[in-house]
Amino acid sequence: MSDAAPRRPDSVPPRAGGPSVEALFERYGQSFRWLVTLTALTGTVSCILSSTIVNVALPDIMGALGMGQEEGQLLSTGFLAANTGAMLLNAWAVDRFGYRVTYLGSLMVFIVASILAGMAGSAGLMVACRVAQGAAAGLLQPLSMQLIFLVFPPERRGTAMGMFSFGVVMAPAVGPALGGVLVDAFSWHAVFYLCLPTAFLGMGMGLFFMPGRREQVSRIAFDWLGCVLLALALGTLLMGLTDGQHHGWGSNRVVAELVVALCAALGFVGWQMKARAPLMDPRVFAVRGFAMAALVAFIYGAAIFGSTYLLPLLVQTVQGYTPTRSGLVLMPAGIVVAFVFLIAGRLADAIPPWIPVTAGLLIFALSCWLIGGVGTDTPFWGLAWWILIGRIGLGFTMPSMNVGAMRALPPRLFGQGAGSINFMRMLGGAFGTNLLAVYLERRTQLHAESLNRFIDGGMATLEARRLIEQLYNIGGIPDLIARDAAHDFLLRMVAAQAGMLGFRDAFMAVAIACLVALLPGLTLRQKPPGAATRR
Repeated sequence: MSDAAPRRPDSVPPRAGGPSVEALFERYGQSFRWLVTLTALTGTVSCILSSTIVNVALPDIMGALGMGQEEGQLLSTGFLAANTGAMLLNAWAVDRFGYRVTYLGSLMVFIVASILAGMAGSAGLMVACRVAQGAAAGLLQPLSMQLIFLVFPPERRGTAMGMFSFGVVMAPAVGPALGGVLVDAFSWHAVFYLCLPTAFLGMGMGLFFMPGRREQVSRIAFDWLGCVLLALALGTLLMGLTDGQHHGWGSNRVVAELVVALCAALGFVGWQMKARAPLMDPRVFAVRGFAMAALVAFIYGAAIFGSTYLLPLLVQTVQGYTPTRSGLVLMPAGIVVAFVFLIAGRLADAIPPWIPVTAGLLIFALSCWLIGGVGTDTPFWGLAWWILIGRIGLGFTMPSMNVGAMRALPPRLFGQGAGSINFMRMLGGAFGTNLLAVYLERRTQLHAESLNRFIDGGMATLEARRLIEQLYNIGGIPDLIARDAAHDFLLRMVAAQAGMLGFRDAFMAVAIACLVALLPGLTLRQKPPGAATRR
């Protein structure tokens, strides 16, 4: 089955919201497969690009809007939390409104939110716009996977998934580079307008190539209680992780937020087990192959979004890069990953998923271990090569991870499976970003405390302080001021060294997490379609 339209026992012509898949195959021929995939990819890339492009502009945005550290972190975590929760709404939205209406509506919300964010004059409006952007992106990502499994035969889904994965990982890789250039050349406002041309292009293509709603005897009811519990769990958890750094992990506020998050999460899981129309069907996790792929996706999301959050901070604070230069160090990896996905998609069709998944995780772990040795004297191209190695690993992992997850499910669970696997990846991203931020701060504090012990003691430190005081004296600074200035200089040097060691520890933690993901990755041994025939 290479050129004929795939058999879809669960597909019937729709009556509303646009033409059926069959009608579009008749209109555009076999090229419809790639036309609808490119359409979905165009909209998805527009939304996902905004997830990381803001990172390099955070200092400028926080300064312009008078935002504190907690509000600034919400610009990233709020996007990821909304993205994660909205993914589980995808199955209901597609069933209720159809592919076309869901796709166009999500893009419209994203466009409006992007325009308002670019014009925002207050912190509250900015955070609200980022949440709306994340929700739009969350609805679009599972839709793309559903369409790929709907219009492609089993033996060609890996190749199509490689094209989809190209956009999903390429956007976070290239986003910081483009954002840095825009911030330096114009201002932080420009980062929110960059995605608008492709978003409008995606809407235009959606009018022609997106199918409508499938006809069913009964429609899925919306799980309002599940939605409220999920939003409460995600919101309070991320608030607790953020507030813990500033109010103390034992404070009443943080403990209350984490307790509410735990209760809401347990309530959500319990309700999904007995709800008639759950947001996340527990049956998909009863399938062992899917459950293992979901665990890999969780760690994968933590690795890619966590490392993408850390890298701009690392090169700007340790290396002293400008926003443009910090973005450009990621550019070679973004270019190379395009070719990796072309290979990885075909591999997903030809070999069992565990091979490229485990190989990719090992390569990314190696990259994080290399970055874990970064120093102030690390050259630009050395760091760029280390990042490139990691992106190659992630490029090999994602197509096979997604194909392995969906291949384990029966067709009737494709919609829930697509939403759930993306949900797990983005949930990992939200957790990874927050936990790495907490881990980085705590490890930096620990190293600073250890190094501070040597400032007031030790022959080497006393000699260094004496030489610094002499330099200040040569510059005409009085002895009393020179003594305090030398002490302050040593404190700043200790803080810089502690920060560098904290980043090293954070990247080592990511490397260890990828090695842990090898265990569930080794279980993804589903044979590719047609393997028995080839033998």
